[in-house]
Amino acid sequence: MSGRVGDLSPKQAEALELFREKIQDIVPLLPLQHDHFLLRWLRARNFNVQKSEAMLRKHVEFRKHMKVDSIIADWRPPEVIEKYLSGGMCGYDREGSPIWYDVIGPVDPKGLFLSASKQDFIKSKIRDCEMLQKECTLQSQRLGKHVEAITMIYDVEGLGLKHLWKPAIETYGEILQMFEDNYPEGLKRLFVIKAPKLFPVAYNLIKHFLCENTRQKICILGGNWQEVLLKYIDEEELPAIYGGKLTDPDGDPRCRTRINHVGPVPPSYYVRDHVKVDYDQCLTVSRGSTQQLDYEILFPGCVLRWQFSSEGADIGFGVFLKAKKGEWKKAAQMDEVLPSQRYNAHLVPEDGSLTCERPGVYVLRFDNTYSIFQAKRISFSVEILLPDQMQVNSATGVNKQTDCESKAVADMAARTE
Repeated sequence: MSGRVGDLSPKQAEALELFREKIQDIVPLLPLQHDHFLLRWLRARNFNVQKSEAMLRKHVEFRKHMKVDSIIADWRPPEVIEKYLSGGMCGYDREGSPIWYDVIGPVDPKGLFLSASKQDFIKSKIRDCEMLQKECTLQSQRLGKHVEAITMIYDVEGLGLKHLWKPAIETYGEILQMFEDNYPEGLKRLFVIKAPKLFPVAYNLIKHFLCENTRQKICILGGNWQEVLLKYIDEEELPAIYGGKLTDPDGDPRCRTRINHVGPVPPSYYVRDHVKVDYDQCLTVSRGSTQQLDYEILFPGCVLRWQFSSEGADIGFGVFLKAKKGEWKKAAQMDEVLPSQRYNAHLVPEDGSLTCERPGVYVLRFDNTYSIFQAKRISFSVEILLPDQMQVNSATGVNKQTDCESKAVADMAARTE
């Protein structure tokens, strides 16, 4: 039994009746009160009435705290989010569900975070969820059948290291958690198209925010993605840029009046020069010396990500590669991966990342050899981001995710040259 109206087992029907009895006091506060809506919360907790009740009561508090009932009418995102955060609702799938598009590649995460607050991003996504839920209700009325979930299309062409910036990933994780906690069963399926080599790393960073049921709805499409999309979406409802016939009135194949296609955020929008970071570790680089941090990468495709700040003055920084862990080498004896240069990390925290194309020991080297009198205290965080292993089903063009069984080992060794 699917656990939906008209397809309930006797045990599920009994759970629904008991659930409705237990939440009578909050039913008037719910955005929808019919069985279709209540069953979404039961399905999300495998028809455990106690857990479903706790989840729904938290949602009512969430709606009150975030003023969700009036967020569409009374709150508007800051201009920079409206202009430079991609995405939009455009068309309907063959079953009548609204389709939401996210175009990831051109998004400028750092520019957005320097221009708006994290709370604004979260509220803008709540607003999107409420608008989509409202559209599902309207579609139910138009079609004479219940529509409660959306189809999503993630265009990840151009996904790059800038999108793995830690503050952005952390906020995106909070948004995913908010979606899981407050809009259960709101996603019918999610198609990922034009995924680059970096996508497995990005997916591995955020998948733990998703419940297993949501993960099962994610389809990573291969080279025949247009063909697959057309199986689920009529060509008249699919933008021409994605293989359909839908365009804007002026013939724009990207349908820009409905899907926001963005670019870099102009610095004129910036309201801060950096985002506050909590660092994991500290070290001191003595005057006239260096410190090395060793990270062993066991297989290619991992991403090495770092953030650091210095106290009092600038610091040199570069990344090098050597063959063996534990052996000490001067910079000139190693392969240069990221050229060493001086950073004003005492003024603006520095962050960066690189894709490790070769296995080996990657050395993050802080250089203070040019400073005759002053030692430098460095606060830093370093992470190795592992790719998620994927298997391609060539018959359907859909990739299925499995947990990455391989592991990378990172050993830190502070040394003085």
